[in-house]
Parts: sequence; structure tokens; C-alpha cells
Amino acid sequence: MLSLSFFMASNAYAEQIFGYVGFRMNSFGGLPRWERVLSRLEQEGELFKLCDENIDYCSSPALAGWRDFMSEQQGLTRLQQVKAVNKFVNRWPYITDDQLWGLSDYWATPMEFLEHSGDCEDYSILKYISLRELGVPAEDLRILVVRDVVRDIAHAILGVRVDGKWMILDSLFTAVLGHDKMLQYTPYYAVNEESRWTYIPPLRSGKRKFR
Repeated sequence: MLSLSFFMASNAYAEQIFGYVGFRMNSFGGLPRWERVLSRLEQEGELFKLCDENIDYCSSPALAGWRDFMSEQQGLTRLQQVKAVNKFVNRWPYITDDQLWGLSDYWATPMEFLEHSGDCEDYSILKYISLRELGVPAEDLRILVVRDVVRDIAHAILGVRVDGKWMILDSLFTAVLGHDKMLQYTPYYAVNEESRWTYIPPLRSGKRKFR
């Protein structure tokens, strides 16, 4: 039987996270909530710039605080930025989509999250946008929708590649851990602004191997 490493090497779009093999897809297909967030980013980006230029143009104290925080992260290493972003965004209270929007699933834009807070994917989106603004390329970022096998629920987290290894930013933890330390998660799919990934179990059974 072909080894997992051979299988991955034969596909330029394959990667491994949480011991599962991910394959890049050609479209977002079926993810209108993420497409909506992306479509709003250009408009919201203009508001961020205005706030940066003059605090009087900041629409809320939360937006002003985020922009001040972003300014303080300039010049730090990627790992320092990743840890700071995770800690900063996790300060917002967790509120379900049903409580906020009267919907079972809603992906909030950065402005919506700053003003109202949100649930797990909303934390991940603001962390994603924060790190993109700090210069992390999209290729090194993944919003991951996973199954938490301990709590038996779906969950969303952010994966960031740091020095070749995937680190996980989770709304449940202040600490930023490597994906090999978080065995409670099984990935369903992942997105960034360029692509979508789907995941399958390793080809061979047994202990999962991580990179």
C-alpha cells in the first residue's frame, strides 16, 4: 500500500493537519457565509483606514481599541503576533448566533464582531483578518471547521503556519498550541480567501503522525 508521505508528495495541493490529509479545492462552493464576509472586507477596510488616521472617525471604542492594538504589533515576530492576536480577540464574550442574529449559523464580519461579539467562527475571522493585516500571507492561514470529539460538537479555529508548523488559535484557550498537541479535533474543511480544503483520514490506521 502507498504510504501517506508518498500520497501527499504526489499531490501538490495536499497538506496534513491533525493527522488528516487536506486537499485544496477549486472554489468555495457552498460557503456563502464566508463569501459574504469577504465581499464586505473592502468596505470595512476603508473604515479601518479612517479610524487609523483619526480617532474621531472610529465608529466605536471597540474599533479604536483594535486599531491601537494592531499598531502595537508592528515589527514583532510572527509567533509574537500570533500569540498577541489570540489573547486580544479572546477577550470578547462568547455569544451564540441564535442569541445575536436569530440564526443557527452566521459568520460575522470584523466590524460586526467588534460591535456585538460572536461565536467560534467569528473569533477566527477577526484573528484571520488581524494577521493578514500584519503581513501573514493567506497561504499560511486556515479557518478550520472541526469536530471536537471531546464535547461532540462542531467548532471553528484558526490555523497559522509558523516556521513550517501549524499553530492553532482557539477561542477556548489563551495559549497557542501546535496542531500535534490538540488531538481532540477532527477537521471537516478549511478556507482562506483564496481556496477551500477538504480532509480525509490517513491512509494507514494507527498512531497519527504530525509535521
